[in-house]
Amino acid sequence: MIRVQKHIIMKDLEKKIVLLVGPRQSGKTWLAKDIASDFQNSVYLNYDQVKDREIINNQSWLEETDLLVLDELHKMPDWKNYLKGVFDTKPKEMRILVTGSARLDVYDKVGDSLAGRYFMHRLMPLSLAELNQLSEKTTLNKFLERGGFPEPYFSEDDMDAKRWRSHYINSLLSTDIFEIETIHNLKGMRLVFDLLRNRVGSPISYQSLSEDVGVSPTTVKKYIQILEAVYVVFTVTPYSKNIARSLLKEPKIYFFDTALVENDHGARFENFVAVSLLKSIYARSDIKAESCRLHYLRTKDGLEVDFAVTHDDVIENMIEVKVSDSNISKTLYKFSKKYNFPALQLVKSLRHEYQQDDIKVLQAEKYLSQLYL
Repeated sequence: MIRVQKHIIMKDLEKKIVLLVGPRQSGKTWLAKDIASDFQNSVYLNYDQVKDREIINNQSWLEETDLLVLDELHKMPDWKNYLKGVFDTKPKEMRILVTGSARLDVYDKVGDSLAGRYFMHRLMPLSLAELNQLSEKTTLNKFLERGGFPEPYFSEDDMDAKRWRSHYINSLLSTDIFEIETIHNLKGMRLVFDLLRNRVGSPISYQSLSEDVGVSPTTVKKYIQILEAVYVVFTVTPYSKNIARSLLKEPKIYFFDTALVENDHGARFENFVAVSLLKSIYARSDIKAESCRLHYLRTKDGLEVDFAVTHDDVIENMIEVKVSDSNISKTLYKFSKKYNFPALQLVKSLRHEYQQDDIKVLQAEKYLSQLYL
């Protein structure tokens, strides 16, 4: 299956380095090799492999290489300056694609040494919108059960998908997190992970989690930041025109793998909406250079709307998520009347779409299938 971003990445490779990042097993290596197959003399090198690392360190690939793929290069000391040197001295016909399964800003922010030399593309799990663009048949329920990672999504049966997820979790918590920072209390880290799976969609209190786990709030926050760094979870903060102030408030936590959400069908559905919206926001940022963010709305007295998509720090849409309730949320209605922001209510099981007082009540599957990318 061709990923939608392929043709955009191919064009960007003609101009600059392309940094392809995203969750482990979201399809980065597959996509990189698929792109490489369109070149005559491509070379794929993984920094984790000893022999490949020697070639990378010595820059000993053949001169006629027309596509150089460097996987997990961010693990190399001073990788930015290394990549700058390779790009500035490469033959004119050589293209460079760099992939990684961690946020590059965790290792060192992509700053001056690569300024003007790269395009960033974030490859997220599959979504209704992406499969719709590829004319692949799917359903919302399948995504809620399997998640959007390619291997479990396309598994022949549910058991294979569950086995993949078990291995995936163990790999993340026993290997990947140690690439970011040494964890002395792995049991505590695992407990935070497990607790988050049951608290999706609710504002997270570091103090409350710390009491449940038996570590300090600072340590809990650090654990969550590590899980963010390896693309296990992402945080959604309350909307505020003052972004710094927004970051001080309690975030909500969602998983890139929707199928990790436990017990609550409504929470799993909300998680899927969150990751679908985030994927679209990433695409708009990476491809169109639009300044978009995902937030939620919350007043001091606890009134809350699930999501707010912003463009240039102005709310583009307020979004409330419901499994089956077609009646307009009272909170969404109040926010709409008070602030006059565009408002949507996405309903999983909805017979008829309608609009009332500038609030649209829409079928979630249809809306999510039409998101950008």
